[in-house]
Amino acid sequence: MSIAFRDSERSTVGLEWEVQIVDPKTLKLGHNAKWILAEVRRRGCSLVKGEMHQNMLEFVSRKRVSVAECAADMEEAIDAALPYAEELGVGFSGGGSHPFAHPSDQPVSETARYRELVERTRYWGRQMVIFGTHVHVGVEDRSKVLPILKALLTRTAHLQCLSASSPFWAGADTGYADNRAMMFQQLPTAGAPEQFSTWEQLESYTGDLVHTGVIEDFTEIRWDVRPSPRLGTIEVRACDAATNLTELAGMAALTQCLVESFSRTLDRGEELDALPDWYVAENKWRSARYGMDAILIVNSAGEEELVGDTVERMLTELAPVAEDLGCAAELDSVRTTLETGASYQRQIAAVGAYGGQREAAVRLLLAEARAGRPLRPTEVLSLAAKS
Repeated sequence: MSIAFRDSERSTVGLEWEVQIVDPKTLKLGHNAKWILAEVRRRGCSLVKGEMHQNMLEFVSRKRVSVAECAADMEEAIDAALPYAEELGVGFSGGGSHPFAHPSDQPVSETARYRELVERTRYWGRQMVIFGTHVHVGVEDRSKVLPILKALLTRTAHLQCLSASSPFWAGADTGYADNRAMMFQQLPTAGAPEQFSTWEQLESYTGDLVHTGVIEDFTEIRWDVRPSPRLGTIEVRACDAATNLTELAGMAALTQCLVESFSRTLDRGEELDALPDWYVAENKWRSARYGMDAILIVNSAGEEELVGDTVERMLTELAPVAEDLGCAAELDSVRTTLETGASYQRQIAAVGAYGGQREAAVRLLLAEARAGRPLRPTEVLSLAAKS
């Protein structure tokens, strides 16, 4: 099976941000997506898309040179959709999961693609009330795609830790920072990617999946990191949905800088490091379970380091790349997450301050979406006290 990789400009960037539709009074998920979409489409906005469930929308950017431009597209998408949402009495929030919604209560979107997914995967398909952030980065040469993909797997768990925002599931405290990652990998083609050495191996693998009826086309391979041949990008899908624009831009900048840095290493004729599959799997689990407290395997030699220490070093090493890409401010904003804690930590703090009530986490998610930034611990506690 031949898979053409579209020509793309180097290190261009694009974002997909899945957001929750939430009733600010009841704090429950709203099922208003098709009505909001109808109004947005009637006005000609192409930056708002439907997703698997009626309780979610996806905001998408245009292909951009800078992360700042992508963030502006996200604001444009919000501005286009929010008035219609407010007319229906709902708003938008981020987060990888809703803190107390039950999956069985959530209607699936009325599209053949999603109906077929649920029909095939049944119980686990119905559990996919999860929300993610996807970052696309352009790669100008197909020969670079698989080496960069494997190199990204040495740092994907770090992105997962920073973005972890799904500690609660159907009202339960899961004990995981990123329960979304555990849920999503139950789908047959989701989770950590296969690591191939040649494009032909990828084509053969995909052809086998199509031939045996596992998938209909390449887009149904839902790996944490995957090539996107029709766009000419590498797509990082491991992150929970950001809870605010500041952290969304920070994760995008970190991803863009990593891809560009790995591309420069290849330009110098140097090899990129890669982890064996079992290290990748272990890192994915550690990041989901422990979040910012995870000690992750950082290289093929099996060396380990606390995630925050690695991230601090990455931010320093990638600073010159960020300057070249015009995303220095956005990359530096990742330090805000290091200072405030990741979203799962902020949600747990809010719930703890409000007597264990999961509603406090929803209020926090709504507040951060409005503020456009992560709220600091004192702000979290203040919010909980007012609830």
